[in-house]
This record gives sequence, structure tokens and C-alpha cells, in this order.
Amino acid sequence: MATLKALRDRRKSVQSTQKITLAMKMVAGAKLRRAQERVEAGRPYAHRMRQILSALASDAQALETPQPLLIGRGGTNIHLILVATSDRGLCGPFNSSIIRQVRKMITSLQEQGQTVKLFCVGRKGKEMLAREYGSLIIESFTDVGFPRLRFTEAQRIADSMLKMFEDGLFDVCTIIYSHFRSAMIQEVTTTQVIPVKIDVDQQEKESLPLQAVYECEPVEEEILNQLLPQNIAVQVYNALLENAASEQGARMTAMDSASRNAGDMIRNLTLTYNRTRQAHITRELIEIISGAEALS
Repeated sequence: MATLKALRDRRKSVQSTQKITLAMKMVAGAKLRRAQERVEAGRPYAHRMRQILSALASDAQALETPQPLLIGRGGTNIHLILVATSDRGLCGPFNSSIIRQVRKMITSLQEQGQTVKLFCVGRKGKEMLAREYGSLIIESFTDVGFPRLRFTEAQRIADSMLKMFEDGLFDVCTIIYSHFRSAMIQEVTTTQVIPVKIDVDQQEKESLPLQAVYECEPVEEEILNQLLPQNIAVQVYNALLENAASEQGARMTAMDSASRNAGDMIRNLTLTYNRTRQAHITRELIEIISGAEALS
């Protein structure tokens, strides 16, 4: 049986931990509100960008100059996976669920005989993948979005991806990130960005009953030359915004659960402490009574 001092120290330690988890929950909640506002503001822009590209890409095959970012290079032998995770932990299953999906995709592609390369954004993803797939990591970015995520950071990542594509280091690029639904729900999402996958979802189509007609000046070819690289940066930025909101939601949920678990531990330790203390008092009383009876 633990001593009274050990029980007091243990309870004090758990109480200190609970104060930390409650503080982290409050901080995550404040950051979540700002991140949610930013991701909700950024979604319409990313969706509209895909709609514009869908309209311009309808006659892509007829263009005089090929658009590799739109139609690819004719092969899918080398696949680049951009893995977006967090730089910090204590956010529940946020990172592990993304890495689990990355492992499934790597296994599936390798079984098809394709070459896989990894582009890691976030320290946690790089550390977790380096143990098993360290040889596949060709680029990584850390501390993205600290103290605040900016479009210039997404632009740097997109520029690095575009340079790799121009150098022929990969044929297809897919981003795996966590899509923010609510503080309780984050969905791991896979989005192909190179070549651009044009598929406006049904919800977007229903929200636009009349299809917009675009008149291009200058010609579509010149517009696509400017718009396609910009679209890569926009989609990367949108994925990072979704990831940032999902991370804070997962951290707030994890810290809330940790605080409640700490409360349960404190109650159990307090009960055990009181029972142990009462047992010590009872034992001492028995010893005193026994001693008194022996002397009488």
C-alpha cells in the first residue's frame, strides 16, 4: 500500500497536470476560433478557382502548347505525396490518422509498381515517416504557420513543388491533409493537385444553377500559363488552413479529455488517500488500546 506522502505527492502532480491541460484547452479554443474564421473565408476562393479552371480546361487538348500542369506528362510512374501535419504534438489522433492514410497510399502505389516520393510539411509527419520511409523523403518544411500561417509560406511550398515537376522528379502530386468539419470531427482528405484534377463536387454544382460563361482576354493559353501555377499555391494554402483549424480542434478535444481524466484520477487518489489515512488512524488506536489493556 502506498504511503500517505506518496499519495499526496501523486495527487499534487496530477493537479498540476490538470492545470496545464485546462490552460492548453483554453488556448486551443481561442486559436480555433481564429483558424475557423480563416478557413471558412478561404474555402470559397479555392472552390471558385477550381470552377474557373474547369471552364478553361474544357478545350485543353485543343491548345497549341501542352499544359503539363493540366493534362500531365503522359505518365504516372512517379508519385509525390505532400504530407501536411503539425509541428507540435498533444493533439490526439490528428497526426497519426494522417500518417495512417499516407502509409496506406504508399503501400497501394508500390504494389502497382509506382515510385513514391514524400514531401513533408510539419515536423511530426517527418519524424513519424522517417522511421520507415526515410529514404523516400526528398523535401520538408517545418514551422510553417508559426506564429501565423501566411500565403507566402504556401507559395514557397508550391514553388518548390513546381520546380521539382519542371525537373521531372515526379509525374503526379497528391496532398494528404485533415479537412476541418468541427472541433470534434476532422476528416483525412486526399487531393490531387498536379496534374490538376478537375472535378467540381455535386454540392458546388447545385449551388450554381447557372453555369458561368467566361470570355478570355488574352487567349485561354496565356491565362492558363498564369493561372495554373497560382492554383497550386491556392490549393496548398487551403489545405494548410484546413490543417491548422483541424489541429486546434483536435488539440482542444484532446486537452478536454485529458482534463476530465485528470479529474477522475484526483477523485480516486483523494478517496484512496482518505481510506489509507483512516486505516492508519484505526491501526494506531488499536495499538493504543491494546497497550493500555496489556498494562491493566
